[in-house]
Amino acid sequence: MFQDTIFPLSGCENVAAICSPRARDRRKEQNVIKKAILVAAILAAAISVSAAPRKGHTVVLGAVKKVPYSRAGDPAGAEVGEDALAIRALLVDGVLKEWTTGDAHDVTDRSFVVRRAIRLNDALPGDKPSAAGQSGQWVWQRGPWLLVDRTTGHALPLKLPDYDSGVSQVSWFRDYAAYCGLTPSGKSLYAVVAQVEGRKPVLAKKLSAFDPANRPDPVCAAPDWQRDPLRVTFHPAGGQPIGFDIIPGSAVLVEDSADEPETPQTLVKQKQ
Repeated sequence: MFQDTIFPLSGCENVAAICSPRARDRRKEQNVIKKAILVAAILAAAISVSAAPRKGHTVVLGAVKKVPYSRAGDPAGAEVGEDALAIRALLVDGVLKEWTTGDAHDVTDRSFVVRRAIRLNDALPGDKPSAAGQSGQWVWQRGPWLLVDRTTGHALPLKLPDYDSGVSQVSWFRDYAAYCGLTPSGKSLYAVVAQVEGRKPVLAKKLSAFDPANRPDPVCAAPDWQRDPLRVTFHPAGGQPIGFDIIPGSAVLVEDSADEPETPQTLVKQKQ
């Protein structure tokens, strides 16, 4: 009575074809291949995401406009007879970042320097609001130099050693800034060459003593640069031009990095 009864083979309908060691090995190989394909796909997707370009920023200087300006509002930065200051907006992605003044200088293909213009509240305590409803009285001043990165949109103030805007204008060449500097005591005038993000000045040579009560205007004319050989000439008022040969080293500006720059390997010798 049991001759026609068919019993299941526990998932092995064909023991020789499916449940043999060779078949099991084939299934294991197929599983390994599937897992390898899956891992490769995940890695390819991760690499594609990491390699995607960063979203860039749009960094532009706006149109020039003039604002009231005087030596009363900016006694250190204004020249005699100046009554207007040309300013431009520094816009990052269409949003006002800073006000600037003067010409910009490209340091690299992505970074440039430009001078900040500061709108300063000049109101005394108890001054009444203006007729336009604005509180305070405002004056414009020439401020510090800014280092602007076109890629990140960052604008950071530059630290120029012993720089005083009332003493000298900055003359730029490559990543070097040349100007007449004033010591913290205010008693000595120096020829200074600073390198962007350098720890110490490339050049710091005393030019003369400085008397704030009897200072000429301007104290120094803008220094002149020469490329080959690399040389900078300073023009202190009432004195002879004095030049220095700069033996250049490598730039120390590190863009898009928080690492501290190394000491510049730049040597200086005075022109005979």
